Amino acid sequence: MCITLYIFLYLSFNCISAASILRSGTCQLQGRFKLNGMYQDGDVILGGLFQVHFFTVFPDLSFKMKPEPPHCEKFDMESFQQAQTMAFAINEINKNPSLLPNITLGYHLYDNCVRLGMAFRAAISLASGTEESFSNLNCTGHPPVIGIVGDPSSTPSIAISSVLGLFRVPIVSYYATCSCLSDRKKYPSFFRTIPSDAFQVRAMVQILRYFGWTWVGLVYSDDDYGIYAAQSFQQEMQLIGHCFAFSEILPHDNNHRDIQRIMGVIQASTARVVVVFSTSSFLLPLMDEVVLQNMTGRQWIASEAWATSPVYHTPRFLPFLRGTLGIAVRRGEIQGLHDFLLRLCPSNDPRNNMLRIFWENMFGCSFETGDKETDGEQVKKVCTGQEDLSTTDTPYTDVSGLRAAYNVYKAVYALAHALHDLMQCEEGRGPFSGNSCADIIKLKPWQLVHYLQKVNFTTGFGDHVSFDKNGDALAIYDVLNWQPSSDGSIRIYTVGVVNEGVATGTVLTLDEEAIYWNFETEKPPQSVCSESCPPGTRRATRKGHPVCCFDCLSCGDGEISNTTGAIECTVCPDEFWSNKDKDQCVPKDVEFLSYEEPLGISLTTASLLGTCFCALVMVIFTHHRNTPIVRANNSELSFLLLVSLKLCFLCVLLFIGQPQLWTCQLRHAVFGISFVLCISSILVKTMVVIAVFKSSRPESKGAMKWFGAVQQRCTVLVLTALQVVICAVWLSTASPTPHKNNQYIRSKIVYECAIGSVAGFSMLLGYIGLLAAVSFLLAFLVRNLPDNFNEAKFITFSMLIFCAVWIAFVPAYVSSPGKYAVAVEIFAILASSFGLLVAIFAPKCYIILLHPERNTRHAIMGRETHKK
Repeated sequence: MCITLYIFLYLSFNCISAASILRSGTCQLQGRFKLNGMYQDGDVILGGLFQVHFFTVFPDLSFKMKPEPPHCEKFDMESFQQAQTMAFAINEINKNPSLLPNITLGYHLYDNCVRLGMAFRAAISLASGTEESFSNLNCTGHPPVIGIVGDPSSTPSIAISSVLGLFRVPIVSYYATCSCLSDRKKYPSFFRTIPSDAFQVRAMVQILRYFGWTWVGLVYSDDDYGIYAAQSFQQEMQLIGHCFAFSEILPHDNNHRDIQRIMGVIQASTARVVVVFSTSSFLLPLMDEVVLQNMTGRQWIASEAWATSPVYHTPRFLPFLRGTLGIAVRRGEIQGLHDFLLRLCPSNDPRNNMLRIFWENMFGCSFETGDKETDGEQVKKVCTGQEDLSTTDTPYTDVSGLRAAYNVYKAVYALAHALHDLMQCEEGRGPFSGNSCADIIKLKPWQLVHYLQKVNFTTGFGDHVSFDKNGDALAIYDVLNWQPSSDGSIRIYTVGVVNEGVATGTVLTLDEEAIYWNFETEKPPQSVCSESCPPGTRRATRKGHPVCCFDCLSCGDGEISNTTGAIECTVCPDEFWSNKDKDQCVPKDVEFLSYEEPLGISLTTASLLGTCFCALVMVIFTHHRNTPIVRANNSELSFLLLVSLKLCFLCVLLFIGQPQLWTCQLRHAVFGISFVLCISSILVKTMVVIAVFKSSRPESKGAMKWFGAVQQRCTVLVLTALQVVICAVWLSTASPTPHKNNQYIRSKIVYECAIGSVAGFSMLLGYIGLLAAVSFLLAFLVRNLPDNFNEAKFITFSMLIFCAVWIAFVPAYVSSPGKYAVAVEIFAILASSFGLLVAIFAPKCYIILLHPERNTRHAIMGRETHKK
């Protein structure tokens, strides 16, 4: 709010003043800010804003006279090195014949003194120029500066970009990290060569993911940097499923009770990794308490704000902070910069007063010769300008860790490459209206913004420089590791790089062997709420706990997990099943009634036994074919019945073994035809009994001539032919086929024969049932015939067994799973076949073999006479 009010009052004043001057046709400079700066002339000028002084001292405002301009104090050698890096980069570009040929770059640098007001004054001076008067009201020619390198702080960058962005003046900051500056609608011409805080958070998350640290503690400072960084960090952690054991905010007033409370939380937590987003000043009280309570066994992760802070590199903190991992802005190397810095000389030009200030602070002298300058009680010596910079040892001459200065270097080159691309434009192929190109003589700032957005080059150090759609540079961070040195202090080593590309995303490269771990195992610590679930199990979140705290449950049958820490189990494909450990899908066991298993062997034995019994009965009947008991009731039908029963026994073999197409087609057809042949023979035998009985009566002596041997054969043939037709139609329209069924038993595949057509199978069984019912009914009606015609009783009993077996078969078949359904069907076939064989032929064989005296016509007819 204060920033907005300040800008509004300042612009309102300038607009009123400008309106009064426009009447004269010449723009007059209304005032000149007292700013520390450096200047070098050139065809095109670049502006720069740097924090060369730490403080700004404002005069007292008495409101009785024009106030004195503010002045800056406490010179910062490192920031002045950054300013000189910009001068070096421009000097290097001017000497490069392949970059901006025939164009000489100049610069105009100002000191912002770490104050918003001073930074805004400097930016307005760069954008509007410092000429006393300006009569070209058509605004032709290029602007005073075509772009600005800076400001290094986020708050001034927001204010400056809000105003100069209206005129699309390109601003390339080298140290402003606020993620809010990525808003292209608010800051359309803002770029930066340092990653935003959003990238920093993603870089730290990558480190946590790399080491598998899913359970971490978070500590952050009570300021905008800490609060916004912590919020972004929490969001990123939630996206990847990581959790916080605790989240604590460092007190703004360094309250000792709050510090002790935070220490208690850290010590009580099971998290071994603590992430800290804070500046050094906020964090120092907590680290003092860490030393006081002798707390070890924690892995500290340092944010950019304190990862390189020298205040923690003393022997006092060594036992507790060695092994700390942190991230910092990418360190670079600039060839020739050190020599350039040593060649610096002071200037008498007032526009280069920053050089004189630097010289006086570096050598403790003064260029003022009128009066002796004193510094307290010590008299300052007079500066000659011939002092030797190579004898000094300050941050100004230290180029071993160029981070911010390296970003300045990249920012200057980004503007230079954009200007170079602008000049390479061919008329008629330009990006602007009418395919026009920009004119270097009449250059507009917004035209340079277009090319700056597309900048793409590689520095001499090998770093790729380009901007995304929000003006942010591709993020590159160094991963730092705090290691003990020989003098008992802490030294910082680079052990990795975090690089974020458009196509590759965030990529972390670490040299694990170079990392020092402050643990007895000398290995990375484990920091998880629950150990990862092994293969074969899945995670089950504990109610009321974070998602990182879970139990491991075994996968269900038919499910597997072949990775560590699986969230869900994967269902195996239809023809596969989980193994014992539930970590692999294996082919399901294929189940069918085979000849090798005990059940198959038993049924096969019963089938062959029944066939042998039929053959034995046929041998007995053949040997005794001329005896009355064999010849009675048409012996031909008896032999036909024995043949059909033998086929019934043998058809069982088609139901055993792995189903194949031909066995599936034959098993039910042979079964149906064999049983119809059997039942039709029994039916005809029953009809023969009735006909013989009727023909024995005087009034019906001619009954048998209408049902002789030919008619009997034809009846059996016709009845069997109907079943043959049913089978033929069924097999030709919807033939049974082998089918792998996994619905009965999920863990196995039941290899069975699919019947194809339910209607065809139903007609086959229904026809058998109809014949059996008619046979049973007729036999039952004539069951009380005289003993010499008592075969009807045996037929009745046999058909009763047959019907009972097949009525019981239906529910048993439906309720039997897999191969047991086939076994039930085979059992029904065998049981009914044995029932017919025993009920009809056992009494006759008994008489033939054991009581041959009863196997005579006289004996058979005598029983009837005896009864009478």
